[in-house]
Amino acid sequence: MALASGLALLLAGCATTSVPDPVQAALAKAGLPADSLGYVLQPLDGSRAALTRRADDAMAPASTMKLVTATVALDKLGINHRGRTELLAASAPVGGTIDGPLILRGGADPDLDWPALWWLLRQLRESGVREIRGGLVVDRTLFNPTRLDVGLPPFDDAPEFGYNVIPDALHFNGSVIDFELQATPAGASARSLPALAGLVLDASAMQPSTRLCKDWDEVWKPAIVQPTGDGWTLKLQGAFPAGCSQRAPLQLVDRQWLVTHAVRQLWAELGGTMAPGDVEAAAPADAVVLATHRGRPLAEVLRGVMKSSDNALARLTYLQLGAQAVQPDEPTLPAAERTVRAWFAAHRIDDRGLVLDNGSGLSRSERISPAQLAGLLRASQAGAQAPELLAVLPVAGLDGTMSRRLKDTPAAGKARLKTGTLHDAVGLAGFVPDASGKTWVFVALLNHPEAAAKGRPVLDALVDWVAGQR
Repeated sequence: MALASGLALLLAGCATTSVPDPVQAALAKAGLPADSLGYVLQPLDGSRAALTRRADDAMAPASTMKLVTATVALDKLGINHRGRTELLAASAPVGGTIDGPLILRGGADPDLDWPALWWLLRQLRESGVREIRGGLVVDRTLFNPTRLDVGLPPFDDAPEFGYNVIPDALHFNGSVIDFELQATPAGASARSLPALAGLVLDASAMQPSTRLCKDWDEVWKPAIVQPTGDGWTLKLQGAFPAGCSQRAPLQLVDRQWLVTHAVRQLWAELGGTMAPGDVEAAAPADAVVLATHRGRPLAEVLRGVMKSSDNALARLTYLQLGAQAVQPDEPTLPAAERTVRAWFAAHRIDDRGLVLDNGSGLSRSERISPAQLAGLLRASQAGAQAPELLAVLPVAGLDGTMSRRLKDTPAAGKARLKTGTLHDAVGLAGFVPDASGKTWVFVALLNHPEAAAKGRPVLDALVDWVAGQR
């Protein structure tokens, strides 16, 4: 097995497989079998034998798979890598007129929201352009295919929620619209933010609910989306808690419609005119760049990917790995996978059993073994970007997806761990200081049909055990 020297040390010699008593007790209390749990635990300096169980078994990682995407991206793309959005034209404007279409080219910009789009168009308007004699061309060709979401079955029964967004190279407003939902005596009212011409909201079918406001989405039902002329009518369904107000980013209308109408609406508000006719196509090779928006550096974007476990941004980052390495006419996802496997090989981590899909962990197929994930973590701390990865990991009891876990424990404020949750898989992976201050590599994956409902206390007990070691 072609393991890195560090990983070989991690699993060699007198590694033990006995489950710590507190963890065994947590498994028993949850009614989960010990075989549902896999882990690799060892001081980063290798000064103690590894504690392992199912170390080489390929398991569903849930969002701990984001560690793979983040670690490889920091190394291969670099901490200052930035996505960008460009406005272009086939030729330079003359006399305040673009004699043809305006081109909006997506470059995997994670921050292209409404204010950013307004600023792009404002730059164009202040340069003197007023009239666009063609329509709008939307260029998503950085990734192949340009729309990975088209024709893909929904992951679950809530495709409209933001965690399910499958991004493309033009990630405008995260492909969602913000909706403000407000309880009324009869049920709820709704409006989009901002208001969009052609978008009609009908909340008359929503009923009052006795649920807590924080649980509003538990009584939400998928909206009925109907085309109406050049727009959409959204008939909201389900119920809404009394006295509640929520702002919900939802993926309810086609993203091409959203971005073209957003551009046209903002351009008109800026005093510009644009001829009809909008298409999705590649920009000409010699197109002239008129304005540019740059997203935040990768090291900053990864805070959202890791601390908030943002699936869409993780997928966008994974696709950028592919876009950097893609061969002519090659799909982007296989190129991203090739990049990750090459990184594993370069660090002498065996990739047998590793299954890659979209790099976010929101997948039924992605698999990684505890040993592989531990090897990646160990390699990350030997690399130049070690501080950057530590900085983006959630801190136990303080922030991100760990803010409510392990409070008032020895690990609080010290352990830095990426969480993972699917219905049948939970995980924690990262770094846990023990009672003497020595940092441990920590990987724990639990796969079971009731993992999400019962598995977290087991993983937390394992963190507590490591944090108490001397």
